[in-house]
Amino acid sequence: MSFSKRYLLTLLMTAGLGLSGMNAEAIVNVQCPGDTNGDGVSDTPGIECRHLSGGDGFIRMADGRAGLYIFGFSNLTGRPIAESLSWGTLAAQFAAPTLYFKEGDKVYLTLSNAGTVMRPDLFDPHSVHWHGFPNAGSVYDGEPEASISINPSSSLTYYYEPVEVGTFMYHCHVEAAEHMQMGMLGNLYVLPKQNDLPNGTLLGTHQHQTGNKYVYNDGDGSTRYDVEFPLQIGSMDPVFHDLHLGVQPLPFANLLDTYPMLNGRGYPDTVNNSPTGLPAPEEKVAANYRSANVTSNPQSSLIQAQAGQKILLRISNLNITTFYSLSAMGLPMKVVGTGAHILKGPNGLPAYYDTNSVTLGGGEAMDVIIDTTGVPAGTYFLYSTNLNYLSNNTEDFGGMMTEIHITL
Repeated sequence: MSFSKRYLLTLLMTAGLGLSGMNAEAIVNVQCPGDTNGDGVSDTPGIECRHLSGGDGFIRMADGRAGLYIFGFSNLTGRPIAESLSWGTLAAQFAAPTLYFKEGDKVYLTLSNAGTVMRPDLFDPHSVHWHGFPNAGSVYDGEPEASISINPSSSLTYYYEPVEVGTFMYHCHVEAAEHMQMGMLGNLYVLPKQNDLPNGTLLGTHQHQTGNKYVYNDGDGSTRYDVEFPLQIGSMDPVFHDLHLGVQPLPFANLLDTYPMLNGRGYPDTVNNSPTGLPAPEEKVAANYRSANVTSNPQSSLIQAQAGQKILLRISNLNITTFYSLSAMGLPMKVVGTGAHILKGPNGLPAYYDTNSVTLGGGEAMDVIIDTTGVPAGTYFLYSTNLNYLSNNTEDFGGMMTEIHITL
């Protein structure tokens, strides 16, 4: 079915269900202490507010396909609260907006459910599950059997106080296999207090300097890095997505992901470093919602550093079907943390290890440092060693790969 016919059918179904006249904006509530001007951003130090929408949309694929149907999150932070759901309609992004906070922040994260405009027969709730976060109570966990999920045209503010640092991830936990395959996945990490120590503080034999950055509160400076890049492993089965849009039974038992990606893109789109992301898919533009020209693929995976710098790769995998391995040929990789925990034993001695590849299953994260000291300037590749995943569906030479540019 062509987009125009499908879109007309969607409008007719929406009208028939009595939803087209709903004043959804009136029931969005963003809790953000210290917000003095109504933009949903706190002016109080130590309080961090974020506002996400959950809904559907389309993304652009590296083989030229201009519109694969997805569910996803989008960033509403700073948007007028009264316009939240109209900005969130058909605005799904993959990967979802990257979230990062500091250890000890008071975090208010609001999720507003904009509904699925291309599937008006659905009334799916959504949630935010901060994967690996030690919630004091289950109410903000996002797992629907033990906490709260958000119905269409509604919102909920989650509250967190992160005391553990490192690389996490987040996703929708409602009907998790479906919503995660459809794209409701994002990068999330927490920065340690050690970054903010007074200049000259001794950490063992390492002297902290203002501006130094560390992966963890390591106590010895061993996880110091210069530049960081979040990389989320993901993949999609286009048949599953097309059947979803076509309102057909979903083949969970036959999932076959043929679009392997990093940060929601296949190579060569992974190295497109445009600050506005990839152009919005034509099907999204044609629908002419407020988000029509906002990118659906916002996150580049291009890695850039100067020779001698230490690169931190915050790698996470929220794929639901496959283990993936990544390698950076010609570059030394040191794993300093897994699952948002530093690799140190009970005696405080490091258990970091050097490797030429890392393998992650669904729900796993690793903190990997690449030290470019003595590395010749040039272009290197970070890629899946599962060579059949170096493709964009049926197109060869693409998929789960990006470039590392080392300059003098």
